[in-house]
Amino acid sequence: MSRIVLMIALVVSGSQVFALPFDTGRYFRSTLLDVFGFTNTQLGDLFAVYGVVAMIAYFPGGALADRYSARSLMTVSLIATGLGGLYMATIPNALGMGVLYGYWGATTIFLFWGALIKATRDWGGDQSQGTAFGILESGRGLGVALIGLLAVFIFDSYMPTDVAGASPAEREASFRMVIYYYTLVTFLSAALVWFSIPADRLANDVEFSPLHGMAAVARRPIVWATAGVVICAYCGFKGLDNYQLYAVRVLGMNEVEASKLFTWGMYMRPVAALLAGLIADRFDSTRSLGVIFAVLCASYGIWSMSVPDGTGIAIIYVNFFLSFGAVFALRGIYFALLEENATPKHLTGAAVGMISLLGFTPEVFFAPIGGRLLDANPGIVGFQNYFLFLSACAALGIALVLAVAWLRRDGAAKLWQDVVRSK
Repeated sequence: MSRIVLMIALVVSGSQVFALPFDTGRYFRSTLLDVFGFTNTQLGDLFAVYGVVAMIAYFPGGALADRYSARSLMTVSLIATGLGGLYMATIPNALGMGVLYGYWGATTIFLFWGALIKATRDWGGDQSQGTAFGILESGRGLGVALIGLLAVFIFDSYMPTDVAGASPAEREASFRMVIYYYTLVTFLSAALVWFSIPADRLANDVEFSPLHGMAAVARRPIVWATAGVVICAYCGFKGLDNYQLYAVRVLGMNEVEASKLFTWGMYMRPVAALLAGLIADRFDSTRSLGVIFAVLCASYGIWSMSVPDGTGIAIIYVNFFLSFGAVFALRGIYFALLEENATPKHLTGAAVGMISLLGFTPEVFFAPIGGRLLDANPGIVGFQNYFLFLSACAALGIALVLAVAWLRRDGAAKLWQDVVRSK
């Protein structure tokens, strides 16, 4: 039972720590733009601020996770992130939001991310890495979808019956209630982590310098290639951020309808991630990643040529849900490569930090590029260019998966022999 409770705590906290900085913009993108008076480019630049701070935090945060308890690190992270939500509810100006997103880049990554991934790897053991990370991503997806569904309900409840005719004040009041709601859930997640995760169960007691660990993983080509796979997968994930806006500006939905469609898409996450994890354990993660990237490349390519009329609308909806599923299948298994690449257990945090430092760089560059693509050609043409860019990212992902397989051609254990001996 304690094993189940531990995974529940990891799932819930892993889904909610990013809710304030990201879910408010994914589910309510058009409303957030209106309430704060931002353009797509300005909002993209805010996410870039988050990404820069997160990049700085990933590597040292991962090394920190090799030394200290996940319970303490994750609890402090969630509390600090929730405090940021209270500030967001004041509807600060652009400068204030820039500072807030930088703050969130530190609170959600430095203390949290490495601890979460290391704890999940420990939970999975030697034989169930795909299942462990599949459950984590699946559970996070289910949590985000369920919490998001209630957020949409709260937003809808505070909006007037005529959503299109809502005044700026009514939109702001409704969105502020959504922010308060996500803030409360974040604080409750901190309490769950504190009371569910043992104080030292997941701490590393190996006499090993974090700086030594960072240096050891930084000089491994397999770590760099794995990070490249994560970059391409994460571009697909960041690509979802504008789906709600696509529904409003191309499919002609109102804000509530578009948010509900996005919520249904998010329900692909638990199914796809868990299924991908089970398949990866049955075969292997590398092959599974290659196939998923191929599906995603084709999906985006077709979508980039589709228009919402006649059979085109059916093709759009198919690719809407297919791309959701493929993106979350990738997220469900890419960290299973840690075990498949024979990463030493005492270097898990450092490896996660290095992979995340590079792999999540789309937090810096993707939103600014996406925002500029959409603003340069407003309407369907901008979105067609956007999906073509995503298709190219997926094609690069296929090449990098092949690079990972090539580096392991003589056996993964040989990639770490000197580190194991010097432990």
